[in-house]
Amino acid sequence: MPAQEVNFDGLVGPSHHHAGLATGNVASMRHRGSAANPRKAALQGLAKMLALHRRGIPQAVLPPLARPNLRLLRSLGFDGADAAVLAKAGQQEPRLLSAAYSASSMWTANAATVCPATDSADGKVHFTPANLSAKLHRSVEHPDTARLLRQIFSDKQHFAVHDAIPGVAALGDEGAANHTRFARSHGEAGVQFFVYGDEAFASDEAVPRRFAPRQYAEASRAVARLHQLDPARTVYARQSAAAIDAGVFHNDVIAVGHLDTLLYHEAAFDDEAKVIDALSRACGASGFEMNCIRVADRELSLQDAVSTYLFNSQLLCAPDGRKLIVVPSECQDNTACRRYLAQLSASGGAIAEVLSFDLHESMRNGGGPACLRLRVVLDAAQAASIGSDVFFSERLHGRLVDWVTRHYRDRLLPGDLRDPQLLDEIRTALHELERILNLPGFYVAD
Repeated sequence: MPAQEVNFDGLVGPSHHHAGLATGNVASMRHRGSAANPRKAALQGLAKMLALHRRGIPQAVLPPLARPNLRLLRSLGFDGADAAVLAKAGQQEPRLLSAAYSASSMWTANAATVCPATDSADGKVHFTPANLSAKLHRSVEHPDTARLLRQIFSDKQHFAVHDAIPGVAALGDEGAANHTRFARSHGEAGVQFFVYGDEAFASDEAVPRRFAPRQYAEASRAVARLHQLDPARTVYARQSAAAIDAGVFHNDVIAVGHLDTLLYHEAAFDDEAKVIDALSRACGASGFEMNCIRVADRELSLQDAVSTYLFNSQLLCAPDGRKLIVVPSECQDNTACRRYLAQLSASGGAIAEVLSFDLHESMRNGGGPACLRLRVVLDAAQAASIGSDVFFSERLHGRLVDWVTRHYRDRLLPGDLRDPQLLDEIRTALHELERILNLPGFYVAD
């Protein structure tokens, strides 16, 4: 098997609810307090995985982290038995209870930054879990994310899983949502592209006025060093302040890339011409030509780009080599976006087909197709070294649909998080999932 990009999709957890915890994420803020449907959310994600699997696009599953995070609540002074901790937090600090129950690990684009063996000096696949220090509910994920990655990618001959870099403001790291790899093929050395919102120790440029940036240049450079990347094949770019203030909290809300193709909005980068020139030169030096598809504001406004999540799509290659773009159904509901996608696929250019999926539950919390997956390039030996049953198949899909249908609620409000029965339901479900995916001992008790 030649090296392939495997999309590790996040399985939506049973505590999925609309808490509006992510300031700067317009959709998340808009739907705060509304009723969520965890069962539908998980089934929508599984339906997307199945459709792509049937098209021959490699898929795998990353399970949800254990929630609620009782360690967090106890560290904040809520004591007693588990039910008492939930009751006290729900009464005194309901927003902290929502943070402890957050199912945000479903968006695995933020789980880590991943670089393939061909790009690393030591010939290993490198993972650095994101510290996600900008938001409380996400900042507590990385210890469990690192433990999960080390359990799945356990063979140290092939994989190196680092600890997250220190979780302080000046080193804010949001993972693969701000990172793209370009290459002629997955098995050849490529160009690593890191996008950041600010530079903590050299910030004399325009900064966002409405929402704070989450990714810092210092963090991106640290990840590149940890992954032993070639500086000549590594490009850094700054997000535009206007884009961040419009709700572009991650670069994958305004740009998406795959192999030799970059689709981006003209408002994505602080110095567009400089960024595209640097990428083009780095790719040229690596033996392939960069194909940049620029979306002008007159074709699709920045506001429409954010509301539809056009750029929070997946660019993928079918087995026949054609590129597909996977978009949320919201893109087809917007006239300007629908028109642009029709023109894009009919133009005879790099992107031949548009696939639309109903991911409404995830979208209401501010995450589209790109948020739900972590791209990992694996060759045959690396894939064979993985002992967990995480690679997607028709059989696994059936088992997971049955599991979700039996264990997930179809309605969840923030006020329901105080119910100790919900905790019992989730624990029972996750321990069964541990067996389905062959991840023994992953769901340890708090």
